[in-house]
Amino acid sequence: MNASPFKSQAPSSSRIASHLPGASFHDAWAVPAGDPRLSALGQFLKAFAATPRWVNACMSLRNRLGSVVGLKDLGAFDALDPARPAADYRSGERVGIFTLIENGFDEALLGDQDRHLDVTLSLHRAVAADSGAVVVTVTTVVHVHNLLGRLYMLPVAPMHRIIAPAVLRAVAAAPDAA
Repeated sequence: MNASPFKSQAPSSSRIASHLPGASFHDAWAVPAGDPRLSALGQFLKAFAATPRWVNACMSLRNRLGSVVGLKDLGAFDALDPARPAADYRSGERVGIFTLIENGFDEALLGDQDRHLDVTLSLHRAVAADSGAVVVTVTTVVHVHNLLGRLYMLPVAPMHRIIAPAVLRAVAAAPDAA
């Protein structure tokens, strides 16, 4: 299966839904899973391991420019241990640019917090009632705390709408194509 990600809503049954009230930014993208056997975190690892080079270049630029105004360096999207199984990750550990908050089979919550903003990301997997396919939805929720956070989101929000589906595209790839 090789489908394109599509704009979606945060799944109403997801744990991230409770993070939506008061959000400064949120969006959700979904795609049928090319490997429906993977857990939610497994889908995340598959996607981030196949991050397009241009996305990592954008992240590198963000880290360099951000250091000038006091933002922390988050590293690269694909800074993962490819041999480490999803089930081995524990809450509080770094997974790429995020910290793992919760790791359930059908939903993984990851995030990053600082004095400027809080970002929470959900990878949620569910079986579509109409087709029986496993659909993976990535939902991003941002709560901004101050002016620097608002200024940061001015370029990040439109870029996120390009980057999120580009990274999620790998989830649709068959296991041998990833």
